[in-house]
Amino acid sequence: MPLREYPSQPLQDWLSQRWVMLCGRQIDPADFPWLMGPFGEVDVIGDAHIDRLARDENLRVERNSEGVGLLDSVNDLAQDGSLEQRLAQPVTDFYEQTADYDLEVWSEWNPVFKPFGSLIQRIYSRRLQQLNLPQRPFDTSRGISSEIAKLYDTKSGSLRYTFWNRRLKSSGAAIYSGNYSAGELPDGRRCMKVVFPLPRGNATVVMSVEAEEDGALTLVSEGRRFGDPGFYFLLRDSRGRHWTQYIRSMRERITVYVDDEGVLRANHALTLWRFPVMRLHYKMTRRSK
Repeated sequence: MPLREYPSQPLQDWLSQRWVMLCGRQIDPADFPWLMGPFGEVDVIGDAHIDRLARDENLRVERNSEGVGLLDSVNDLAQDGSLEQRLAQPVTDFYEQTADYDLEVWSEWNPVFKPFGSLIQRIYSRRLQQLNLPQRPFDTSRGISSEIAKLYDTKSGSLRYTFWNRRLKSSGAAIYSGNYSAGELPDGRRCMKVVFPLPRGNATVVMSVEAEEDGALTLVSEGRRFGDPGFYFLLRDSRGRHWTQYIRSMRERITVYVDDEGVLRANHALTLWRFPVMRLHYKMTRRSK
């Protein structure tokens, strides 16, 4: 079944979308509300897509307001609403007041996968300004900027999207722009869902939630089949049809914790076929008022 390409679309985007159609499945968005999220356009993603989304859906944008976070409450991630009681207070504060924190990050690549990561960056990430993973520790030596953008319905005032935008301070290049929300899987489990807009689609990471005994929060995108936590590509073709592919081989684990010196940190590990691809290590510091 052919995919009718968009007139101005680069060949590499067309090929990746074709791959999703051939290896994935066609879906009706109404049947998969747990999976759906904002899509990008065919040009640069960066964070410009936020203004486009606000215009198209009649939304009001508020950027980096003091005290706002990725979640209104961490309890949204738990079925019984008791997650906050099991987490260290700094972990809870970070998710509920993310805009008040400065971030430092160090990248650590597996030498086997680093050339592949560099290739993806040259072909896609730099141009799209999305999923632009740091290739060298020096890239993040001056730190990264962090912005929370909330999008509200102009009529009802209800929150529609929460985007977290991160850029390299050294170059201004975008690293990520993702929409964060608490969700629910088909089996009823609560989850964290992160949607990264891409040309005519998105990459969606669905993560299960675990509270550790030491108060750390662990998010895991790992499953066996469609409908489980994991990594999904979604696509809307030129006929308005929706397609998705579940990438079982790609897995992530993020642990946010307080170290022995009282410093808030996070470790982010990405694996492919269970082989380590890269690790990101974060230090989060609350700004003084």
